[in-house]
Amino acid sequence: MSELPPVPAGSSVGQLWALVCELRRDNAALREVVEAQNARITALERQLGKDSSTSSKPPSSDSPYRKPVRRSSRKSSGRRPGKQPGDPGTTMPLVDAPSEIITGDPGCCGGCGADLAGAPVVGVQRRQVVEVSPPPAPRVTEYRIVTRVCVACGVRATVIPPGCPPARAQYGPTVAARAAELVCAHYLPVARAARLMHSMVGVAVSVGFMASVRGRAARMLEPTFLPRVRQLLRQAGVLHVDETPARAAGGLGYVHVAATEYLTALHTGGRSKADIDAGGVLPGYGGTIVRDGYAGYTHLVDAHHAWCGAHLLRDLRAIHDADPHGQLWATAMATTLTDATTAAAAARAAGQTTLDPQILATICNHYRGAATLGISTNSARADPLARDALALARRFRDHEDTILRFVANLGVPFTNNQAERDVRPVKIQQRTSGGTWRTLTGLADFAIVQS
Repeated sequence: MSELPPVPAGSSVGQLWALVCELRRDNAALREVVEAQNARITALERQLGKDSSTSSKPPSSDSPYRKPVRRSSRKSSGRRPGKQPGDPGTTMPLVDAPSEIITGDPGCCGGCGADLAGAPVVGVQRRQVVEVSPPPAPRVTEYRIVTRVCVACGVRATVIPPGCPPARAQYGPTVAARAAELVCAHYLPVARAARLMHSMVGVAVSVGFMASVRGRAARMLEPTFLPRVRQLLRQAGVLHVDETPARAAGGLGYVHVAATEYLTALHTGGRSKADIDAGGVLPGYGGTIVRDGYAGYTHLVDAHHAWCGAHLLRDLRAIHDADPHGQLWATAMATTLTDATTAAAAARAAGQTTLDPQILATICNHYRGAATLGISTNSARADPLARDALALARRFRDHEDTILRFVANLGVPFTNNQAERDVRPVKIQQRTSGGTWRTLTGLADFAIVQS
């Protein structure tokens, strides 16, 4: 501690008291600055500590130098990894009609040298090697259009044979289908897809041709296929919905998804209510919508809503990890949700259509107790963590029916994984196309083909 400065000669008690008061004011101001800086540092540390396990950030955003500790909410089943005893194997089967048979038949005895011609066969082992043939030469069909001149009247007569292409030379539908598979199903860049077509199919196509196949496929699917998919989705009892950003034409757009296990409809737009409704599936839908906590879906009042439990578990984990001893309610709520998921899965496996009333009552009691504890723990605190924890606890209190929809209706899943899987191709395509689409039409075509 530094020494105090000497008291000036002739200083009165009043002057000294004024100096003390000034120093107290300065000290109080400095304390406020320090408290504000500490709060800011704490907030930045929390933000820096977020990863894919404690927030909605994708795993690709995690630092390669500091992998997050995976703390799965699943309980151990006690089984060893890999194939379980009694499960059917996946051994490569033998083909009954191989393309070629090569036989190794001994001609003489390895012991005495006797001739083995006509000796009895006591065993035959079959071993096979599966190999691919080199790509065959492209099959080229030439259409010759003959023009004849009538000797009686001089009129020229021409007949176009069936299947004749309008252009002088073009690729057939099978070539276009293979190209669409590489570009649309495997998300390959067009230049690499063109090289792969030549090496594996034997057809040399241009990069421009590969770049056009997605648009051609979209024009074929848009008039009839997509309206039928939307019609079937509107008849489903449970729909998974989500949205993800996508850069196109130098701006930021969104790709929206409405999906079931077997049907998917994607469309593009912004993030407003009108953009959500533009897909033609959700307006007037009366089933159950499984979604995240985004408020843009709240205008869909005809449907029941269910929140994704995986998002909630990540939010709870972020609160708990920031203060493990002070936010015990987050652990209690997470345990309640995982136990409820286990109970719902067991009921479905047993063929039940509803959860046992006693089990349901226990889940609801634990849920309300955890939410109440979270509110009481953080109501009197003013730090940033307490504000976030209080907001989350109140969200659980105010949206109990939405969050626990999966136990009230066993047909509703706990997570929104289906929608997230169906919208993931957007991110895969971004990684292979430089992170953006050149035009909004290209993004719309991508959404149509991925539906």
